[in-house]
Amino acid sequence: MPLSSLQVIAQTPAPTFQEGERAALMTRLWTDLGYAPTTDEAGNVIVRVGPTDGQALVLASHLDTVFPAGTDVTVREHGGRLVGPGIGDNSASLAVLTAFLRELDAARLTRPLWVVANTGEEGLGDLKGAKHLLAQHAPRMGAFVAVDGYLGLAVTRAVGVRRYRVTFTGPGGHSWGDQQPSALHALGLAITALYALHTPTSPRTTLNVGVASGGNSVNSIAATAECLLDLRSLDPEALERLCERAQHAIKGAARQGGVSVRIDQVGDRPGGDLHADDLLRLARAAATVGGLELRTASSSTDANAAAPHHVAAIALGVYTGGNAHREDEWVSPGSLERGLKFLQRFVRLYQDHPIA
Repeated sequence: MPLSSLQVIAQTPAPTFQEGERAALMTRLWTDLGYAPTTDEAGNVIVRVGPTDGQALVLASHLDTVFPAGTDVTVREHGGRLVGPGIGDNSASLAVLTAFLRELDAARLTRPLWVVANTGEEGLGDLKGAKHLLAQHAPRMGAFVAVDGYLGLAVTRAVGVRRYRVTFTGPGGHSWGDQQPSALHALGLAITALYALHTPTSPRTTLNVGVASGGNSVNSIAATAECLLDLRSLDPEALERLCERAQHAIKGAARQGGVSVRIDQVGDRPGGDLHADDLLRLARAAATVGGLELRTASSSTDANAAAPHHVAAIALGVYTGGNAHREDEWVSPGSLERGLKFLQRFVRLYQDHPIA
């Protein structure tokens, strides 16, 4: 049962770039099931089963959560739900993968199958684990499936994402005794200018300043200030145009504010065509057998990493829940078994009808 491992996974902290403890747990869990997992240079935990010849179907769930070190990750039950930070995204998916391996009859596989617990999907992780896996092994992959998200949802189109750290620097000084420009003032000008930029609704394109900080005391002129900027679009050209306009707005704010600015790209999630049509067909067939309604969506997942390599990819959800990225995130315990059956049917169909 997927629930047998869910609580221990969810209560093992795994902030982005600090997934080692959870990676070690997954290695132990999968070793106890009789497999021989390996760990690559990016920290991905990988189980390879089935024939060694041929292109593999890859099932990958990310290890990391959005919650920083020190977060209380205790799982509690409330109203028939399991509640806790990261209980769904992506602990539930890892629990389903573990149950999948527990029930798998590897001797019956006719094609290679890789099951992966990968690093760096969230935040500034920038798809670290998935990118490394694809860069090293794309020619050996027939398809890449990110096991991530809510049951009944299939991500078939990758939203491109660019992220920047913007740092303003000025001379600083005393709030009364000096007349120097403020880095925080320039940051405010930049944020105002950024949100004034046009973002088309078709193709959908978005802009967000998610984090902003600066200064060191109420009576000091801020010598430094910075923000993290997230830009997204369904269209690569629209994203490129927005990036250019955003950088122009930021540099203009620095000039107006009389300070210097540095713009560092800290994330690049490739968007575009995931070549998901055949995988979606199999997923719909697997869903129909189980009486599950499957809907499609565009999003940013580990499946994005497959786009530049032209490996067919899709993201499939395997649990029911809500409040993702919140400390009161929840999952419906019974949904994990249904998600497991859906994943098992999908893999069987792929084994019988691999995509070209």
